Amino acid sequence: VQLQASGGGLVQAGGSLRLSCTTSGPSSTFVMGWFRQTPGKEREYVASINWSGGITDYADSVNGRFTTFRDNTRNTVYLQMNNLKPEDTAVYYCAAHNQQSYIRVKARTTGAYDYWGQGTQVTVSS
Repeated sequence: VQLQASGGGLVQAGGSLRLSCTTSGPSSTFVMGWFRQTPGKEREYVASINWSGGITDYADSVNGRFTTFRDNTRNTVYLQMNNLKPEDTAVYYCAAHNQQSYIRVKARTTGAYDYWGQGTQVTVSS
């Protein structure tokens, strides 16, 4: 399974971006996650979503500003990012976990994911 992330770019603080992550094959049974990373730091959890889209989870730092949702007919997961802040600047990665059951603690860890996208840069200017 290959993941292709897109939608990053440069935006002013307070602005919005929508990231997309499309899988090369059916992903309707996968838990999908979003992570981000800045130079010199570990990859940080952002959000995750279960196979149906009925369960979502967010890091405290983005809760209330970011929303993840999915369209399984298009094998695509989205991350809608609103009210962006300069501290949101990072490379954003999507990841897929090939297990239909959703366990929140597990979905927050990078080690749980089987497949990763290449990352897309998000830069928020102040």
